[in-house]
Amino acid sequence: MDLSIIIVSWNVKEKLKDNLRALYESQNVDFEIFVVDNNSSDQTVAMVKNDYPKVKLIANSENLGFAKANNQAIKLAAGRYILLLNPDMRVFDDTLSRVVSWSDKHERAWVIGCRLIDESARIVKQVRCFPGLADQLAIILKVPHIFPAVLNKYLMNDFDYSKSASVDSIRGGFFMIRREAIAKIGWLDERYFLWFEEVDYCRRVKEAGGEIWYVPGAECIDLIGQSFKQVNLAVKQRYFRDSMLKYFKKWQPGWQYWLLRLAWPLGLMIVRLWSRLRAILK
Repeated sequence: MDLSIIIVSWNVKEKLKDNLRALYESQNVDFEIFVVDNNSSDQTVAMVKNDYPKVKLIANSENLGFAKANNQAIKLAAGRYILLLNPDMRVFDDTLSRVVSWSDKHERAWVIGCRLIDESARIVKQVRCFPGLADQLAIILKVPHIFPAVLNKYLMNDFDYSKSASVDSIRGGFFMIRREAIAKIGWLDERYFLWFEEVDYCRRVKEAGGEIWYVPGAECIDLIGQSFKQVNLAVKQRYFRDSMLKYFKKWQPGWQYWLLRLAWPLGLMIVRLWSRLRAILK
């Protein structure tokens, strides 16, 4: 089998239905699909059972987060490649065959991402450098709201999305992993509930001598964060903070972890003050 597609869903039934419909219209590729549902309350599980009986469904009784839910299916996957696909993505009929064909010719590519576009066909910028102290500290303290250019290097704003390239990391929404990579470095790190798990995996790939590639020859529509829009700001901040700190504790010197940890209360205070100011100005 060419491809095992794994979709972790949470309360995005209609977007998931569109995603599955597009996948089953794909041409010239042999694949299986896993849907791992993180305890949705919108009848997602019933929809998958009724409308897509071929899907291998894992219905969790609680929200296990992105990494742990994906790992549930990775352990069962039979494909030569494992594609982690967000539920709010929509492939074209040749997306899967193109990315598999390219990957078969590039053995050092252990993680592969395609060209992502929004519904208006605009590029979704996804290539990133590995996080560093300066850029993450700037994000915590909301510096980019005043000086956006401070993140130019981290966000790779000069990256040419028309050309294939080996990069540090790509977006986890369309994240294809070669079977050999999983055999060598294992599954996603389940310490991350949400955020930084794909960055962590890319770094592990690089440490093991593999490569991460952005490939524009295959294309996919990305509706960006439909599940996450349902989460309130405070919870989002907590997920992001916890994952950032875990990443730095794992990969960076201890003093950087502690500096970021000490900066977070100040960053959250800035968010609260800004929210109050906006409310007053309204």
